[in-house]
Amino acid sequence: SKAVSPGALSGMAGGGACRSAMARSAGSSAPVEAPGETAFEMNIEAETDAEAANIAAVEASMRALMRTPTLVAGAVMPDACPAGPVGTIPVGGVAAAQNAIHPGFHSADICCSVAVSVLGDVDPKAALDAAQKLTHFGGGGRGRSGRLPAPKVLERFAGNRFLTGLEDAGHDHFGTQGDGNHFLYVGRLKSTGAVAMATHHGSRKPGAMLYKRGMVEAQRRTKEISPETPAGNAWLVADSEEGQAYWQALQIIREWTKANHAVIHARVAEALGVKAEEFFWNEHNFVFQKSDGRFYHGKGATPAWADYAADTNGLTLIPLNMAEPILITRGLDAARGLGFSPHGAGRNMSRSAHVRALGDYKPADQVRVETKGIDVRFYSGRPDVSELPSAYKDAASVRRQIDQFGLAEVVDEIEPYGAIMAGDWMADAPWRKQRQEKREAKARGHREERRTAKRATERLARDGGDADDDE
Repeated sequence: SKAVSPGALSGMAGGGACRSAMARSAGSSAPVEAPGETAFEMNIEAETDAEAANIAAVEASMRALMRTPTLVAGAVMPDACPAGPVGTIPVGGVAAAQNAIHPGFHSADICCSVAVSVLGDVDPKAALDAAQKLTHFGGGGRGRSGRLPAPKVLERFAGNRFLTGLEDAGHDHFGTQGDGNHFLYVGRLKSTGAVAMATHHGSRKPGAMLYKRGMVEAQRRTKEISPETPAGNAWLVADSEEGQAYWQALQIIREWTKANHAVIHARVAEALGVKAEEFFWNEHNFVFQKSDGRFYHGKGATPAWADYAADTNGLTLIPLNMAEPILITRGLDAARGLGFSPHGAGRNMSRSAHVRALGDYKPADQVRVETKGIDVRFYSGRPDVSELPSAYKDAASVRRQIDQFGLAEVVDEIEPYGAIMAGDWMADAPWRKQRQEKREAKARGHREERRTAKRATERLARDGGDADDDE
């Protein structure tokens, strides 16, 4: 793979060498860098006031993030948006580290990824119908009664200190897709008209537990050598025993995630009586090591160099929103993007802010307006308006900026027929129902207290203001 050009790293070499020495020695001090010491590239431009505010927040967070002692370079993609307090790597952020792996830079949704299979000349509605029956969205796994056959990769969990004991979670969540922005999408290839199906999800509970274990170890080690570094930016020294074990765990969980995509695609193809003509995938929430030895963390960023993984066919997938095509791209290994491209359209505001911005609306009406002409389904039966197209950045703008910054080449598109998402499955979650029941019981108690007080006041008024004294 192509390393970042010397020009792109101008002004960083001295700091990088210093950080390299620090990162190699787990026992040495690693102070945070001065603001502006380590540069990063902004591959994003504002076209609206909302985008300007979003970019300002992203830039401020990246500026703070790049003070982390291990980092030597950074980049921001056109779909970037903040992901937490200032100093947190944003969605659409890339950070290159010397001899360090940062669990917080891939977060709990390790190996969030997109996979596609070309199903050929089939009815897209039949494909979506089959998928709705065979996939699983929402919280939790399939449960023991609904489990699929265990994937072979689970056998490798026991040999890794970060994965041992997670075999049951890996089995229970196999063949599931979770919630939030995860989806199953059916459409037609623009080039041939063949029906294609795409899935978007990460490593589910086993990945979340791996992240949690990695963060605990990283924070323990980083607190010793760099107490000024925010806890969320803690790292494991890559060539240490724990760093090597965590790196191995990431590769195993990547294999589990690929198998998770593949089993959903295989079951749908089998139900349709066809064999997929092609299957490929790419992760966009992961850590990659290039030939320069550095560890490139993509937080919602698509690897865009030709040999980023042994199983890549050179093509990657960039979904925009449920009503827009999924872009099939070939990465251009752009130096200013550290070899990455966007992972989607991104947001300009949080989910809750978007819902508030919609004002008075009925979810069903909003869905009808925004998804006209496509078959959109919510697995839970309740729409999630925070996942509608209006929640995301303008798709045309993201596409323009992919071209403008030379991040990827669009070689084909999957034009939408329909999609399935989890929907607002938590609306009927048991814990939410229990909380609502407690609120209603408390409200009933308050109403009864007010009625009792009112009756007492009326009785006093009737008796001339004297209360009965039976003692």
